[in-house]
Amino acid sequence: MNSKFKQSICDISEIDWNEVIRNKKETHPKTVNSGPEFWNKRAPSFADHAGKTFYPESFIKIMNPDPSWTILDMGCGGGTLAIPMAARVSHITAVDFSKKMLEILNTEAERLEIKNIQTIHASWEDNWSDSGIGIYDVAIASRSLAVDDIDAALTKLNNAARKRVIISTVVGDGPFDRKMLEAVGRERSAGVDYIYFYNLLYQMGILANINLITEDRNNSFRSIEEALESVRWMFQEMTPEEEVKLKKYLEDHLVERDGRLLLDYKKKSTWAVIWWDK
Repeated sequence: MNSKFKQSICDISEIDWNEVIRNKKETHPKTVNSGPEFWNKRAPSFADHAGKTFYPESFIKIMNPDPSWTILDMGCGGGTLAIPMAARVSHITAVDFSKKMLEILNTEAERLEIKNIQTIHASWEDNWSDSGIGIYDVAIASRSLAVDDIDAALTKLNNAARKRVIISTVVGDGPFDRKMLEAVGRERSAGVDYIYFYNLLYQMGILANINLITEDRNNSFRSIEEALESVRWMFQEMTPEEEVKLKKYLEDHLVERDGRLLLDYKKKSTWAVIWWDK
């Protein structure tokens, strides 16, 4: 091994993984607007599609909930996990920074006569104690760790749990459709995925477990316009020219089946469920 190559190798313990993640996010082209206003607008379509995949069932199977558990669902969305999990645990506190997501969750819980879900409007950056977020048997953050300071967020989540913490995040491209991005002239370079989170946890002294969930995503739509709105989340500040290209791509690749429109190919998405016992 030559000396130049030796000098480029460093001990993993010397790497500040929180800073690596922060720098990666700053230099990586941002495609998604992750603010509450964006998610308020996207809430209905997101909640509808997320609940129709087998992700919730797979996550809960990995979680293996105990009926006595109290749960913190941080970044709960429209209840993707909270709604199907409610019958399997004692109580769920569902937290999100999108009021529309919480409204969807509460409406569905009322429709199904679910009584053991409490919702709180708060974000990762808020003071959790002031927001009414307490301590629970298990704290989960499912696909919701879209924050700048991952170390601080994981510390908060860990401190909110008595028994277990469970997070999930993307593997590789995750839900992003590389073909769509390329069709409008955007690149999808490698971003922050599960391995960065795992390395940070290791640096924090947490030896975590990993399970993978892989799903074929092929959402159906009532119209080209609905499809366009559904995939818009992948494109921050889309230009009129890009929108024309995206609409043309959808027109070329959506096919009718049973009165609905589906893409003529399947997109695989893989998620890493990372969990540890306290």
